[in-house]
Amino acid sequence: MTLISRAINLTPSNVLPFLPIISPKPTSSRTQIYCKNDESSKDSQRKAKPAMNRNPRKKPSYGASRRSVIKKSFTQEQVEFTAPISSDPVVGIIGGGMSGLVCALYLEKRGIKSTVFDTGMHGLGGRMGTRTIDPQGLTFDHAAQFFTVSDPDFAEMVSLWSKNGLVRQSHGAIGELQPGGRFTPFPPSPPRYIGVNGMRPLADSILSQTSMVNVVRPCWISKLEPYNGKWFLSENGKPCGDFDAIIIAHNGKCANRLLASSGLPLIARQMKRLNLSSIWALMAAFEDPLPVPFIESAIPLEGAFVKGIDSLSWMSNNTTKLFGSESGKPHCWTFFSTAAFGKQYKVPQESIPSTTAEKVKVAMLEGVEIALGLPRNSLKSPFYTRLQLWGAALPTNSPGIPCIFDAHGRTGICGDWLLGSSLESAALSGMALANHASLLLSSESSYYCFSACLVQY
Repeated sequence: MTLISRAINLTPSNVLPFLPIISPKPTSSRTQIYCKNDESSKDSQRKAKPAMNRNPRKKPSYGASRRSVIKKSFTQEQVEFTAPISSDPVVGIIGGGMSGLVCALYLEKRGIKSTVFDTGMHGLGGRMGTRTIDPQGLTFDHAAQFFTVSDPDFAEMVSLWSKNGLVRQSHGAIGELQPGGRFTPFPPSPPRYIGVNGMRPLADSILSQTSMVNVVRPCWISKLEPYNGKWFLSENGKPCGDFDAIIIAHNGKCANRLLASSGLPLIARQMKRLNLSSIWALMAAFEDPLPVPFIESAIPLEGAFVKGIDSLSWMSNNTTKLFGSESGKPHCWTFFSTAAFGKQYKVPQESIPSTTAEKVKVAMLEGVEIALGLPRNSLKSPFYTRLQLWGAALPTNSPGIPCIFDAHGRTGICGDWLLGSSLESAALSGMALANHASLLLSSESSYYCFSACLVQY
C-alpha cells in the first residue's frame, strides 16, 4: 500500500507547530517524567514566599474553565516512556467516529490489536450519525449528509461499500439557496455519495472487517495515567484497561480536559491551536412536502447550502435522498444552523435547557420560511422535531496534515479537522496515524531514529 502522508511528530523541544526535529533514542527501560523547571528554578521557588491575595476569588462550583484547563495543559510535566513495548501491543483509541475506526482497521492490517472507546448511546460513527424514529419509520442523517472521493485509498474503501450495497451516488439536486427561494444547482461533478440506509451503517461496515478490535460503549474516558510503561485509562474512577499507546480520535472540550493532566503538554499545545464552531441540528418531519424551489431539470431537490440567513446554513430532505420523491413516507428534513447562530445560543450540549431549545427551533423554522420565500407563520408545523447541538462541529482552522504523533508519550491524534472537515479527511487521518504508530509499536528501535521527520509511506 502506498499512503502518502505527512505527520507532526513532537519532542519536548518542539514548541512551534509542524517543526521536524529528530528524537533521541531512549536508553533506560522505565517511564520518565521530565519537569519543565530545572533545579535552580526549583530552589528559587522554594525560597520565594507566596504573595498575599487580598481579594481571593471564589472557585467556580461547576468545574475548571477552558482557560484553566489550557493553563494546566501547558505547565504539566512531559511523560516519556522508555520501557520496551510488549511483543503483543494493544492500542487504546478514544473515539469511534470515522478516523478512530479506520485507525483501528489499519492497525489490525499491521497485526496490532486495539480497543475503541466511544460515548455513543445509539451506536458508533460520530458524525456518521443516522437517527431512526419508530414506530413512524422516520430516518435522519443528522451530521454528515454526503461525501466526495478524491484519494485512491479512500476510493478503495468506498468501492467496497458500493459493492456491499451500502453507498451509492446521489442523483438529486444540491446547490445554493438564497432567501426567497432562489436556488442555484451545483454541477454533478465530482460525484457525491450517500449512505443507502443512512451514514451510520458505514461505521458498522468498518468494524465488520476487523477481528482484533474490541469496542466499549457508551464509555466516556475521563482520565489518562502513565505507569510502568503503559497508559491506564479510566471512566470516573472505573478502570478501563492499560495500553501500550493511545489514540485520541476526537477533539474539542473533551479532548482538552483529557490532556489537561495526562502528561502530554506537547499534544495539548497542538489542540490549543484548534478553533471549533458549534452548530445546531434540527430534525423535523412534515406530513406534506415543503414548497421547495422549482428546478428546470425536474431533478428532486435533496439539499441546499443556505446563504444570507443567520439561523440556517443547510437544509436536506432525507426522505427524497434515501427513498425517492415518490416514496409516500413522511418528509424528514435536517436543518443546520450557522456557526454564528450556534455561538449565540451555545449551551452545554449534554443538557440543553428547554427554553433555549424552543427559541432555537422557532428561529430555525423561521429561517426555513425565509429561505423558501414563504409568508411568515405559513409553514405548517412539523409533527416531529428533535434538536441536537454539535458543540465541536466544524474547524475554523486546519493545519493541513493528516495526524500528530508524540513518540515520547506514545500518543497520537487523528480526526477530520487536521486535513479539512469531510469523511474522506477523517479516513485519511486514521490511516496515516495507524501507519505512523505501527512503526513505533512493531519496530521501536528503528523508529526512533526518524520519529520526528516528515514521513513518506
